[in-house]
Amino acid sequence: MNIKEKTSMKDMTTGNIILLLIQFSVPLIIGNLFQMMYNTVDSLVVGNYVGKEALAAVGATTMIINMLVFFFNGVSIGAGVVISRYYGAKEHESLHTAVETTIFVTFVCGILFTIIGILMVHPMLRFMSTPEDVMDAATVYLKIYFMGMLGLLIYNMGSGILRAVGDTKRPLLFLIFTSVVNAVLDLLFVIVFHAGIAGVAYATIIAQFISAGMILVLLSRTKEVYRLTWKDLRCDLSILRQIFVIGLPAGVQSVITAFSNVFVQSYINSFGSACMAGWSCYNKLDTFVMLPMQSIAQAATTFVGQNIGAGKNDRVNKGTVQSIALTLGITAVIATFLYIFASPASGIFTDDDEVIRYGALFVQTNVFFMLFNCINHTLAGALRGRGDSAGPMIIMLLNFVVVRQIYLFVMTRFISNTERLVGFSYPVGWTACCIVELTYFYLRWGRKKGGKPVPADSAAE
Repeated sequence: MNIKEKTSMKDMTTGNIILLLIQFSVPLIIGNLFQMMYNTVDSLVVGNYVGKEALAAVGATTMIINMLVFFFNGVSIGAGVVISRYYGAKEHESLHTAVETTIFVTFVCGILFTIIGILMVHPMLRFMSTPEDVMDAATVYLKIYFMGMLGLLIYNMGSGILRAVGDTKRPLLFLIFTSVVNAVLDLLFVIVFHAGIAGVAYATIIAQFISAGMILVLLSRTKEVYRLTWKDLRCDLSILRQIFVIGLPAGVQSVITAFSNVFVQSYINSFGSACMAGWSCYNKLDTFVMLPMQSIAQAATTFVGQNIGAGKNDRVNKGTVQSIALTLGITAVIATFLYIFASPASGIFTDDDEVIRYGALFVQTNVFFMLFNCINHTLAGALRGRGDSAGPMIIMLLNFVVVRQIYLFVMTRFISNTERLVGFSYPVGWTACCIVELTYFYLRWGRKKGGKPVPADSAAE
């Protein structure tokens, strides 16, 4: 066995829990940071070199992109849980079959999502009440972006396979490289070739296909148990069912939540392109605040999955609590700095004073409420590692979608339709979700010593 490859894997069933979570999460945080830089660099370039309408267009398309990407990411969570359990249980033949099934489904879904994405662009932008001065640029950006959907999905699923066996370092190296490629191509296409918003979209999909190629080469050439053998590529229905039982609830939750955010975007759109651009700045900054909680939530999923596979249930609850504490501490520090420097942070994306004012307004209104979201995401990640994906799905849908939309309807029609109150719909959903999810966890798992995992086949019932 190749020593370099062996050390890239991480067995999380033994050792200090908090240290394991940090070792797993740090490369993941940096990796997610670079992945988010794809769209953020697009915003930086168009905001500074094209104009606020182009910046608003990139912001207006984010929720639509997320609807498809988040669905597949949910499926990748299911694949990661299944693979991490097989890895923890040392069932290498089943792990091998799970890898082949995962990649097969990725190719099929990638092609379907590309077609669906391109066809839905114009209707979705109209549905969101996108202003006419933004419509053409948003349409161009989205159609080109969806052409690269297959590359994005292959990379995300391939890196999910590696994370399931504890390897977060090599996906990080790939992301660093392709993020640099994306930034260079952005500047080249916009400043040198004057390709405008189409240029940043082409730069993004080129970088995504490069990252997909790198991850496939790694999986194909490794000597480890998770090696991708092309002649064995197939769809094992039993394993596919296990993946979907865990992954589909997560994917459906993400899609509906993203769809709910489309409604929020439509409320924001009614305030004009300057507010849209400011909301776009806020959303970019918001994603950076969410990096630690999302990364540690993924670490919690892998940690819980591996320990359940190894039958070490005594470590499961300890890992869950320590994951939440770690996330809260990191996010509190980031939120404090972002609150203080809200205007300069928004000014990174544009020099338009009105846009900066809106961006700072949304940041300072919402940022500390992200602490509630720390508990939401980390606890949901731990629950999925147990095989309980339906619980967090239902809870998040009720609060991120139903509660949020009720708030927006009542607030804008009967109280006051202002930018600040519309933007505050995010914290309303986060806070309500936190209360319900903690209650659910205590009632279902908290009173059980160590907790017993939900069988994969019954998790969605």
